[in-house]
Amino acid sequence: MLNKSIISFFLLLFATCSFAGNRGKEQPKYLWFDAEANFERFASKDSISYYLEKAKSVGFNQVVVDVKPIYGEVLYKSKILPPLTTVNGKVIHRDWDYLQYFINEARRLGLKVTVSTAMFPSGHPATREGLVYDESRWDGKTCLEYTPDGKMLDIREDKKKVGAFLNPVRKDVRKFALSIVREIVKNYDVDAYALDYCRYPGDDSDFSADSRKAFEHYLGKKVRNFPDDIFTWNADGTKNPGIYYKEWWAFRANVITSFVKEVRKEIHSINNKVELEYWAASWIHGIYGQGQNWASPKSDFSLNYPWGSEAYNESGFAPYLDTF
Repeated sequence: MLNKSIISFFLLLFATCSFAGNRGKEQPKYLWFDAEANFERFASKDSISYYLEKAKSVGFNQVVVDVKPIYGEVLYKSKILPPLTTVNGKVIHRDWDYLQYFINEARRLGLKVTVSTAMFPSGHPATREGLVYDESRWDGKTCLEYTPDGKMLDIREDKKKVGAFLNPVRKDVRKFALSIVREIVKNYDVDAYALDYCRYPGDDSDFSADSRKAFEHYLGKKVRNFPDDIFTWNADGTKNPGIYYKEWWAFRANVITSFVKEVRKEIHSINNKVELEYWAASWIHGIYGQGQNWASPKSDFSLNYPWGSEAYNESGFAPYLDTF
């Protein structure tokens, strides 16, 4: 998450439930601690304690601890993923549990704790660092981009991308992502789990054979010309819609929504007191290409746009969230 501030950033989060039900209760005031931006700063326990005490003193009552940034490596004790030891050339080896120390200090100060993980990014294309560059078992599982020149490109080779995303449509990728959620919720006393980068990387991904097969299953028929039957690129970088244009965006939104639903079920099977949170941009009309329909399925907002449809509206995942 390279575009976040040097120290951390404050998010105004909106509860998806009725505000009327929260009258008389203290409203959440969140401070987000970004893993990359604070990688060197939080090399020592004293620094974590200092900033948590500062957060408490100015009125925050909940902190979000980012423990799995875009590299696919982590800042907690994991049996699934390797530890994050290098960011921007800076190497730090911790012999203590980063997440557990955050939790311990937050509890001492009376702060609630949300843990956050980047769900599908697992590498940094600009530097070729991270999980999908270190292990060949991820070959064929990262997103395949349909570029404006009509070619296909593995996202690992696109240095302009913020992260090398795994393909959300693949069952093995989803199983892997859910195992990360399960490990954290089982082993750490957190109040909430925030899904970050729980989406497609953009409207140019994913156009792999796996996505084609899943889309055809969604449609109930074969797509004769893939991806042209979805859209083709114009010379100016805009899209020329094909016959399945609207169906494609609804399909992708359903891929992400079904995963959010699975995460909620997984979390509550372990601890039904842990809330599910989701971080995304607020301009919902502009993130359809990422599959992020955080609206209510009762909304009809997408019908105002050329990519919208009743099926897209019905994919809204707001009912599965406690906080957005």
